[in-house]
Amino acid sequence: MSPRLASWLLLSCCLDLLRLPGTHAESVPSAEKTLVWGPGLEANVVLPARFFFIQAVDNSGRNLTTSPGENTYEVKIVSPVEQFTRIWIQVLDRQDGSFLVRYRMYATYTDLHIHILFKSKHVAQSPFILKGPVYHEGCDCPQPSGSVWEADMHCPQFIPQIDRDLSIFSTIDLDRNAQEIPHRFGQRQSLCHYTIKDNKVYVKTFGEHVGFRIFMDAILLSLTRKVKLPDMEFFVNLGDWPLEKRKPTDNIHPIFSWCGSNNTRDIVMPTYDLTESVLETMGRVSLDMMSVQANSGPPWPRKNATAFWRGRDSRQERLELVKLSRAHPNMIDAAFTNFFFFKHDESLYGPLVKHVSFFDFFKYKYQINIDGTVAAYRLPYLLAGDSVVLKQDSGYYEHFYNELRPWEHYIPIKADLGDLLEKIQWARDNDEEARKIALAGQQFARRHLMGDSIFCYYYKLFQDYAKLQVTEPKVREGMDLVEQPTDDLFPCYCHRMRVKDEF
Repeated sequence: MSPRLASWLLLSCCLDLLRLPGTHAESVPSAEKTLVWGPGLEANVVLPARFFFIQAVDNSGRNLTTSPGENTYEVKIVSPVEQFTRIWIQVLDRQDGSFLVRYRMYATYTDLHIHILFKSKHVAQSPFILKGPVYHEGCDCPQPSGSVWEADMHCPQFIPQIDRDLSIFSTIDLDRNAQEIPHRFGQRQSLCHYTIKDNKVYVKTFGEHVGFRIFMDAILLSLTRKVKLPDMEFFVNLGDWPLEKRKPTDNIHPIFSWCGSNNTRDIVMPTYDLTESVLETMGRVSLDMMSVQANSGPPWPRKNATAFWRGRDSRQERLELVKLSRAHPNMIDAAFTNFFFFKHDESLYGPLVKHVSFFDFFKYKYQINIDGTVAAYRLPYLLAGDSVVLKQDSGYYEHFYNELRPWEHYIPIKADLGDLLEKIQWARDNDEEARKIALAGQQFARRHLMGDSIFCYYYKLFQDYAKLQVTEPKVREGMDLVEQPTDDLFPCYCHRMRVKDEF
């Protein structure tokens, strides 16, 4: 762990403790004592949307734990050598005395000056100067050294889920996989066969429904613009369900999937939904890990003390949940917004209700997370809000589930929902404890599910996977080059000195 990352985490932990309910805070921030930190203050951390944090601190040195007002801080980002900067900035009030500042660059600049002002006074060490060039997301200028890129990004040295997933493969024979995997899965499933060669992306698809390859194409292109990936060859499952069901003693094939299960051996990646939200933050999507933090509903005491759920009918337990809601409307508010899988039962579990804005979920203290076709991919966003999550025990998991702790980050409920009413009542009877669990889940999401963590996960997964290859990655027959997008209006000139690749 880098010293800078360690100091960030220590600072974050201390701030979390100071935000616990009941912590005293003054209402007026001090420009001098306000704290500012985060990856968006470093030139080499290239993300679709860069971000950093502001913690309001009063004159006595105490952290504010409630919002001093959404317009408390003014942020300006300029390049001294440019007349205009094409940068979109948002200051998101997290309502707990802290602010998340995100900005998306649409051009590359020689350097940047970040000014953070409180009542026209600079706060902390403002202006923060990013010595350039400072590259924007669309700039194709990969760091030749993977180890340098990891250090710049403050990636963790060890990710347990990656080790678990790859531990069953002593070696990976790419030639054998290229023959056997399409034969096993290519007719009934939808797959992408990727090769990364000289930091270029090649792909061949199998199956009828391959539209979801756009998400995998996008993250691979984004990564190769930032860092030189190792030469490698792998298969991605584009369907919902993990595929590799063989026992470890059998001939297992490495399949990358967005979801894992206790009965399969797939190699898990961040979901396509979370991946897209990272790539498109401040772009075309409205739901992302940053937006949620500024839209987490009313303060805890003013939230509705009812367990809330909305969704479609993609699992039997969801039908049971709606039945429970009807029997106990004072405890659960659950309804369907769409019928598909059990359409013949619509008369029993309808009528359908209108869609609710996700941000309005957080008007309720208790959020029920229940599987759909596989794991419910909304869990990262539920954790990032300001409600406590009641998570169904599940055989499916996302890339971060094994790091979550029941009764620390969420309240566990049985797979058949048999104890759901009991757990809701526990939360009502133990409001302070439920609030602490909600805060811990929120802090987990803030630390582990933001864009920098997602990029680190992908890179370290590919790096560790590539080390297991025992045959040479090849651009196979039928593969097409996935082209990098071009920006004729704001072209990027890469100024990196080429050094000998480490791979």
